[in-house]
Amino acid sequence: MTIRVKICGITRVEDARAAIAAGADMIGLNFYAKSPRYVEIDRARAIREAIGSSAAVIGVFVNAHRAYIDELLRAASLDMIQFSGDEDDAALAGWPVPSIVTRRLKPGENMTPHRADYVLFDAFDTQLRGGTGSRIALDQLRALDLSRAFVAGGLNPDNVAEVAALEPYAVDCASGVESSPGVKDHDKLRRFVANAKRSR
Repeated sequence: MTIRVKICGITRVEDARAAIAAGADMIGLNFYAKSPRYVEIDRARAIREAIGSSAAVIGVFVNAHRAYIDELLRAASLDMIQFSGDEDDAALAGWPVPSIVTRRLKPGENMTPHRADYVLFDAFDTQLRGGTGSRIALDQLRALDLSRAFVAGGLNPDNVAEVAALEPYAVDCASGVESSPGVKDHDKLRRFVANAKRSR
């Protein structure tokens, strides 16, 4: 099966459409107010309406209140929820759509158990909650079960193929396909998706 591609941090309708035209399977909308890729409810709804069911839409949250997540889940018709903070198992449970838990891996760190349906592996940073541009070592990834894993962390059109070759569930990119934070470069989008899906 061809690898799935998630383009995260979409903030503009035209970028969502470009990602889907390039062959992306999933769009990530960031609902963390401190992120440069943050989108408000009205923008999220507009992006969802523009792309319809042509791609899955994943909402990204960081230590958000359950009521806020539920509001966005309904407003943007989210297909999945990504938890990128310090949420406990109770926060991950009881949702009507699949959940993803983010694990920012330090060098040499092993995976810890979780109750989410999927895990997203990202590179560790002391300040940022993603979009760092830092990579996870390939040897570290090879030691992990990637069958239900999204792999992020410093991916771009030039290096995604070597990660995709490890056969994770999906590859995930935000800053590596941008011209500036939150603004996607459409040529990079096309090359990223093509190189990811060509790897198998």
